[in-house]
Amino acid sequence: MRVFRGLPKSSDAPLALTIGNFDGVHRGHQAMLTRLIEGAEDLRLVPAVLTFEPHPREFFAPDSAPPRLSTLRGKLEMFRAFGVATTIVARFDAKLASLSPESFIHEVLEKGLNARWILVGDDFRFGKGRGGDLALLRSKARQFSVEGMRTVAIESERASSTVVRAALAYGDLSHAAALLGRPFAMSGRVAHGDKLGRHLGFPTANIPLSRKPPLTGIFAVRVHGLGPTPRTGVASLGVRPTIKADARPLLEVFIFDFDDAIYGKRITVEFLHKLRDEERYADVSALTRQIHADAEQARAFFAHEEACPTIPKATTSPR
Repeated sequence: MRVFRGLPKSSDAPLALTIGNFDGVHRGHQAMLTRLIEGAEDLRLVPAVLTFEPHPREFFAPDSAPPRLSTLRGKLEMFRAFGVATTIVARFDAKLASLSPESFIHEVLEKGLNARWILVGDDFRFGKGRGGDLALLRSKARQFSVEGMRTVAIESERASSTVVRAALAYGDLSHAAALLGRPFAMSGRVAHGDKLGRHLGFPTANIPLSRKPPLTGIFAVRVHGLGPTPRTGVASLGVRPTIKADARPLLEVFIFDFDDAIYGKRITVEFLHKLRDEERYADVSALTRQIHADAEQARAFFAHEEACPTIPKATTSPR
């Protein structure tokens, strides 16, 4: 998959294009990607995605923007898995935000991207002040046709990034997985920490976070990237109130029956079951006792799942 950072002034090939933020690449997004590939094959066009960095809500209201469900890298990996050939990552800035809907159509979609077929959701909005909609896109297009995609419902509920965030914040990981089509996961490189976990008898793989996560607490997790098969463990995601005041969010994973040095390795952590919320304990001894209890509870969860499997596996490709 070719990735372009920034809007090109011209495209070397006509595109079948879909547009959006695709945060989390949930099942609604996946349906759009599947339809994009079908449309591109039928019309013999290059299947392409136009997405934005940062998220427009982060640009307009950074202090109140919702937590991200996926990193840019994670989205690109999903696009590639679905068969997208080209992704354009447009920088969302004041210049782009000030474009009128008509200018966005003619300057970006037609002149810059050479779009010939465009697929968007039926609630698609674009241009300055979100002034453009599906009807305007169709009426102003000169060189491309437009297809609107209806809302995808999962268990009678609209699949959306907002609904996924709500499920994660509530701790309903099974509902989030149903909306995503896979367990919610976070990826990153293992970094050196303060070694407190090793001192307590629970050495952890630490993944620093640059943004506020969409969920916090203690979880039973499955870890990928440490061998041919995933490993199980227990994870703490949050600010560790017993250890440090005003700390930045950190993902700490205690991997069961594993003690290899993995600093610098990139791992993916799937969140399968929430055990409890973060708590502040009176002292380190009380925290250690609770960690023991968390680990035993997570092991019991996996023992039950092994006997009666219900955990959905990660989906990397629909084809």
